[in-house]
Amino acid sequence: MVGGRRAGSTVLVWAWVSWLASVILLLGQIRSEVTATGVQSSGDLMLGGLFPVHEKGDKTPCSSAVYDRGLQRLEAMLYAVDLINSDSNLLPNITLGVHILDTCSKDTYALNQSLEFIRVSLDALDTSGLECSDGKAPRVKYRAKPVRGVVGGSYSSVSLQVANLFRLFHIPQVSPASTARALSDKGRYEFFARTVPPDTFQAMAMMDVMQLFNWSYISTIHSEGSYGEFGIEVIHDLAMERNICIAVSEKIPHNADHKVFDTAVGNLLKKPTARAVVLFTRAEDARGVLAAARRLNLTSYFHWVASDGWGKQSHLVEGLQDVAEGAITVELTSQVVKGFDTYMSKLTPEKNERNPWFKEYWETFFGCKLGPPGSDLACPSTKRITKEAGYQQDPKVQFVVDAVYSFAYALTNLQQSKCPGVSYVCEAMNKYDGGDFYREYLLNVSFTGVVGSQVNFDERGDGPARYTIYNFRKIPNSHNYNYSVVGSWYSKLDLNLSEVSWSGNSYTIPTSVCSRPCQVGEIKIMQQGDTCCWICTPCKDWEMMVGEFTCQDCGPGRWPYDDKMGCFDLPHKYMQWTSIFALVPVAISCLGIVLTLTVIIIFTKHDDTPIVKASGRELSYMLLCGILICYLNTFLLLAMPGATICALQRFGVGFGFSMIYGALLTKTNRISRIFDSASRSARRPGFISPKSQVIITCSLVSVQVVATVVWLIIEPPGARFDYPTRDQAILKCRIKDSSFLLSLIYNMVLITTCTVYAVKTRKIPENFNESKFIGFTMYTTCIIWLAFVPIYFGTGNSYEVQITTLCVAISLSASVALVCLYSPKIYIIVFHPDKNVRKLTMNSATYKKAPTASSAASVNHGSEGVKLQTVPGTPSRTATEGGSQGAMENEALL
Repeated sequence: MVGGRRAGSTVLVWAWVSWLASVILLLGQIRSEVTATGVQSSGDLMLGGLFPVHEKGDKTPCSSAVYDRGLQRLEAMLYAVDLINSDSNLLPNITLGVHILDTCSKDTYALNQSLEFIRVSLDALDTSGLECSDGKAPRVKYRAKPVRGVVGGSYSSVSLQVANLFRLFHIPQVSPASTARALSDKGRYEFFARTVPPDTFQAMAMMDVMQLFNWSYISTIHSEGSYGEFGIEVIHDLAMERNICIAVSEKIPHNADHKVFDTAVGNLLKKPTARAVVLFTRAEDARGVLAAARRLNLTSYFHWVASDGWGKQSHLVEGLQDVAEGAITVELTSQVVKGFDTYMSKLTPEKNERNPWFKEYWETFFGCKLGPPGSDLACPSTKRITKEAGYQQDPKVQFVVDAVYSFAYALTNLQQSKCPGVSYVCEAMNKYDGGDFYREYLLNVSFTGVVGSQVNFDERGDGPARYTIYNFRKIPNSHNYNYSVVGSWYSKLDLNLSEVSWSGNSYTIPTSVCSRPCQVGEIKIMQQGDTCCWICTPCKDWEMMVGEFTCQDCGPGRWPYDDKMGCFDLPHKYMQWTSIFALVPVAISCLGIVLTLTVIIIFTKHDDTPIVKASGRELSYMLLCGILICYLNTFLLLAMPGATICALQRFGVGFGFSMIYGALLTKTNRISRIFDSASRSARRPGFISPKSQVIITCSLVSVQVVATVVWLIIEPPGARFDYPTRDQAILKCRIKDSSFLLSLIYNMVLITTCTVYAVKTRKIPENFNESKFIGFTMYTTCIIWLAFVPIYFGTGNSYEVQITTLCVAISLSASVALVCLYSPKIYIIVFHPDKNVRKLTMNSATYKKAPTASSAASVNHGSEGVKLQTVPGTPSRTATEGGSQGAMENEALL
């Protein structure tokens, strides 16, 4: 049963193969009727070849124009086969034959041509397993040798098509020029290899060049087909990774005319700042783009970066040199095969009989016609294909030779492995599967090529990636142009910028950017609909950059570094003792302290003198202590803020003022009560003794002390940071300016009340006129504080001015009290001690006995005075009564 199933399966397989063979034979017969057979030479082992000998036609697959590069590659294969056949170390006693076909640079036509290789392979089928219906052995009509591998094609689009076909029949393929990235996919192109690298590396080399030039905004043009589409895809992917933006991307379709090229180049002008243009095109499309730029009068507008489709071809830029000037082109690193140049120079139409297209090439190359034998030839027989005649070796010749040699080395290894001891093609070698041959032998070859470079394949069948960077430039002091080597790429770019010449022989690297790079501290505001263009906007002074697009506030007390990449803590500012803003109030305070201590010392030494007693010693000393505390407050206000300092500031300012104005209020109130009482009766008023006065003053001061203690409990003292401007961090006490002034409200009440009493007592007798000086003190103090309040709040942004203003205001208030109240007394004590006697403190001149009972007794003080006058209708005071009343008033003051 199992044997029956196997037999059935075998029959089905051979039936399918037979049907496919018949179809291919039919197609081959049809094809042979319309195409040439190509180049054929016999040998023990056959290699196929696919080269673009003719350019593609407009209406037909092939045009009459011979493609110079394609024919050179065909001859390079023949040249390599000749070398191998003459080498005794490679395939000894075994010759290589070739079967080379023309692809006409068109993928569909190349696929049709490749069917010839399949037909030959089917002609050589093993018939031992086949049986005719009549019992006779089957007989194949045509006995042609199958190809062991194919060299070609050149264009990636051709290789993609034929590689799929060859995969079905296990025919290895080695391309010398196809660089599409997709061909590295072994899942789809299982038996494809190449002596060149994929376009991925070429694209990397091109992007490295543009990155070196700092071009961030570019346009691209690519050809339709696998070469251009796969290549430009890599360019776009790499551009995205490297933040290089694509402004315009144009595709040149097959059979493009002038209008298509003009439209493509015209579209590039929609983004005029993208001056760099990447060309990933075939040679004919690259020339079409240059011609379109010429027609649009854009001779020196664009900066071209071209792939190996342009490379270093001279005929591509012929007549368009001024448009192409400055172009950077990439070409696979290759060396001239010197023996091939000699080989080409010896070829003539008469000698080269194996190449049916050589005559066409000869006529195209020399621009002449070959006549029939015996007639006058338009082309002299002395002409040779040399450099002097305009010949230039195609860069891919080396890779064609390397491809042929890779087959030769692989077949040699196969022959030595499967046919040991013999020097011919044995049966085991004939039956060896092409797929196994590809994997086991072809991919494992490694040898030194004809130019001395190493030839090998990686696991994907790709060759090593080595590129040369060319610069198409004008030769100085001439009208000629050439391709100059300016760099190379082998894993990384090595390019000499000083050697790169641009349009007009300029050595200044042109720009190709949409927007200039933002400066330090500027962020990018992207333009809507175009991610490659932006507007640079500076961050505020106190902001740092978070990435390229965002500014972030550093926050209070912090400031950005110069590069805006981070923030640092601002130095904490507070009043420095060396500052002029501190030195001035300190000088005033020190002077005031010296003067106050001087007054205290003088008063202490003259404690029992009448003038000291008359001023009220206890209250004077309390008042002087308050003045001294006010001066000392300057040092507290200038000290570095802390919990203790801030607490002492709050306590000291209010306490000092309350002692001054509490003592002055007690004194003015005492004087007012004494004279008010004297005008009404002879009874001595209460609470005018020194002890009572001290108690009253302490009571008034205690109100301020209690209020300050409560304030300290409710709002504990401490330091805080104030930020009057974004670049300042001021260390201050943890209270508001308004709160500080509110704490002085009680002292303002004392000042106001004291001022009112000073006004009321302004007309007392001359010898009791201390209230006049108290009045001067209070008037001046009010003026100082009325001026201080707006200045204090108006200078909130300058902590130095604010603190200085406060210190000076406090010192001035204390100085006014010190000068106005004690300078007259000190003057008398020091300079006129003769006036510091008791009789001068008694009003003997004013209080006199009345001459009659009806006369009035008056107390005069200049033109004004306090008059004690009898009231009509009442008994008059006697002289004794008047004298005793005056004595009582005077004693009370003493």
